[in-house]
Amino acid sequence: MYNAAERERISGKGGQDAKELYRTSFRKDYARLIHAPSFRRLQNKTQLYPGIESDFFRNRLTHSLEVSQIASSIAIKLNTEIAELKDSPLDTDLVAFAGLAHDLGHPPFGHNGEVALDDLMYKYGGFEGNAQTLRILARIEKKVLDTEAKFADEDGRLGLDLTYRALAATLKYDKEIPKRNQPGLVKGYYGSEAELVKEIKRRVLNGSHVAGKFKTVECQIMDIADDISYSTYDLEDSLKGGFLSPLQILDDIHSNNTVRENVVRKVRSAMMESGFPAAHANKTVTEDNIIAIAYHIFGQIIPEHPLKNIKAEAMTICMSAHSASQTLGANGYMRTDFTSDLIGTFIQGVRFKYDKQHPALSKVWLEENTLLLVETLKHLNYELVIRSPRLRLVHFRGYEIVKKIFVALSKTDGESLLPKDFQELHSRAKSEEAKMRVICDFVAGMTDRYAAEFYERLYGGNQTIFKPI
Repeated sequence: MYNAAERERISGKGGQDAKELYRTSFRKDYARLIHAPSFRRLQNKTQLYPGIESDFFRNRLTHSLEVSQIASSIAIKLNTEIAELKDSPLDTDLVAFAGLAHDLGHPPFGHNGEVALDDLMYKYGGFEGNAQTLRILARIEKKVLDTEAKFADEDGRLGLDLTYRALAATLKYDKEIPKRNQPGLVKGYYGSEAELVKEIKRRVLNGSHVAGKFKTVECQIMDIADDISYSTYDLEDSLKGGFLSPLQILDDIHSNNTVRENVVRKVRSAMMESGFPAAHANKTVTEDNIIAIAYHIFGQIIPEHPLKNIKAEAMTICMSAHSASQTLGANGYMRTDFTSDLIGTFIQGVRFKYDKQHPALSKVWLEENTLLLVETLKHLNYELVIRSPRLRLVHFRGYEIVKKIFVALSKTDGESLLPKDFQELHSRAKSEEAKMRVICDFVAGMTDRYAAEFYERLYGGNQTIFKPI
């Protein structure tokens, strides 16, 4: 499953230290990430609800930990069940690493911060969270400097100096982001890392070429674990915070045409991205089926009543359903059982097909019924929570904060507002594109809290102007 070439580090050093035979090269990658500042900063980046609302809500750090754990469970399950993996198992440290690293490149204020930075960087190769993850791991993190290394940048930066296979586990989109004449988010990797990506592919595939997209088995598992976590635990936060209830979800999917149509469209798209033909997705994902899936997920919490006299018992049934719906949000035991059952069901739906020629590209996917459950939950939560006026207001403000900070730093002499290390990088940058990327790296690395504070200090407010940046 793993060859010697992909265990080597991008500095050219061997992956495993002869003095540290007690841990593998991938275990060392995992440790380097755990101790990295960019990983710690995820604790102050919003997952769904701002941390100031409650210390119960997940942030990007706790979300990444959960994705890592789910990914590891999937890998252990596959190692146990798949015959081809008995003698050459998936490395669970590497799979866990992929889960921990997957959100590393998220800027402050999540997707809206991502859009704000891309709106300002599209002429220079754009901005995208997954591309930024690779850049952080291979460039920005301050672990290794080596101006002689082949894949170091002009300043000799090699980030955490990880193995090629670990970096491959973060390559979710196999496409170089182009320079554009107009904004519009493109998923992929930056041109500045294009040569490194070519070498990653060469190492993982032993120099051969494959048709189709490059996505390693660890990356596929991480992607599935992310969807499982997002669809289940973000829902739990919404239930706990009182933003949603099962009855409200069922009412919206039944009566809100816009919500229902958007969910149907997005679930169909997800099925086609997973390899199902368009005709099959259109036939399978109908409005009636989406309603039925929602009732299947949440209907189990509603107690059954024998209907002897519908009129006499209608009020009792309504009160019982409402009570059960409210209890799911308020009762920790009931809520934990509900989410645990969902996670277990979803993991049982993972399927695997071994690729004998290129084991690294073996296929991992969710079987159809499980995929429908995960995608329906995920997009219901998006339509009913993320697009709600409560959160749209937060997202709008986040966009404006990120954009105005970037504009201030990119003005003439604006680089003087950067910390000293970024000022030095900016002064050594040889082109406008390189200088803008330095500013982008700085803003993207901010936490939500730090970005709001930096904004207040730039444009007025209650923050002191004497606190160091």
